[in-house]
Amino acid sequence: MSAVLAGQGTMELAPAAWGEHLASIYREIGGRAMRELPIYHDALTVEAVGFDSFAGMTIGIVITPWFMNVVTPARHGAPGASVAIELPAGTFEFTVGDVEGFGRIASCSLFSPMFQFEDMAAARSAAEAALATLLTAPDAEELPRSAAASAIDRRSFLRGTLSERRA
Repeated sequence: MSAVLAGQGTMELAPAAWGEHLASIYREIGGRAMRELPIYHDALTVEAVGFDSFAGMTIGIVITPWFMNVVTPARHGAPGASVAIELPAGTFEFTVGDVEGFGRIASCSLFSPMFQFEDMAAARSAAEAALATLLTAPDAEELPRSAAASAIDRRSFLRGTLSERRA
């Protein structure tokens, strides 16, 4: 373990270091427990994408051969609980979980399993686009701010085609 990690809890790490530390835990989990499962996509590896600080929280995306999730440190909530996290694109439900050897995180699933991605370049491109979309507010002229939280259709978001929900 590096000196930076040895002296600090994961909550105090810089965003990029936090994401990379989480990715290292998932690499170990992948090699130990996931590699032989049918949901494991051999063309992919584990990678932390775009971890940065946004509105006082660390946020980014973890790609694994079996899932792609938006993740942030969990500041409250018991494992298994849903927490609503407001981002510029709207309010999204994250699930709180404990990652052994790491600590508590809140995650929002984007893809699972990962077979729709041919390679890491495709998965990384999707992760970067998803993160950019989540952290960008809808155009205020096109969508009133009060409607922003309900404007994102999750299925369309995951398919890469955002649309307004219609009553």
